[in-house]
Amino acid sequence: MSAAAGFLIEDDPPHKAGAVVVLGGDDFGLRMVKGAELAQSGYAPFVLASYPLKVGPPECQSTVGFAESKGFRPSLFRTLPSDADSTRSETIVIGKYLREKGIDSIILVTSNYHTRRAGRLMRSQNPGITVVVVAASDPYFTPDTWWETRSGEKTFLLEWTKTVATWLGI
Repeated sequence: MSAAAGFLIEDDPPHKAGAVVVLGGDDFGLRMVKGAELAQSGYAPFVLASYPLKVGPPECQSTVGFAESKGFRPSLFRTLPSDADSTRSETIVIGKYLREKGIDSIILVTSNYHTRRAGRLMRSQNPGITVVVVAASDPYFTPDTWWETRSGEKTFLLEWTKTVATWLGI
């Protein structure tokens, strides 16, 4: 069962890039902190926080704020609002921004279970942009014990469903 979860995860060693891109959908701020750690370590000049527009304060306000509360400087972050409603549409919006800014390499940060699918979508939607994927931990999904918690089971099943749908082009 660990191998089935492990397949969902792509975790590359970081390389210098034009930006660290943190995908939306992080309820805990762990993606943003991981992205900030990479940028602060010199892998990229800034963190691009992608987030969907919604009612209420944008998600990135809380996750960037969380990273700032951990000691990361505010100037490290840029935000990219969009009307994206899926990882596929989010990667299209991000790719357009990156091309407009002349950025041709990124470190993509997302939750561990989401990395393989997100990396595949980012690369397929944005040929010409080099993508290194770095996994952020998730408190509800541990590859070696996901079946021991209800939230781990739900995350596993949903991500595998989305992965198969991506393979099918849905």
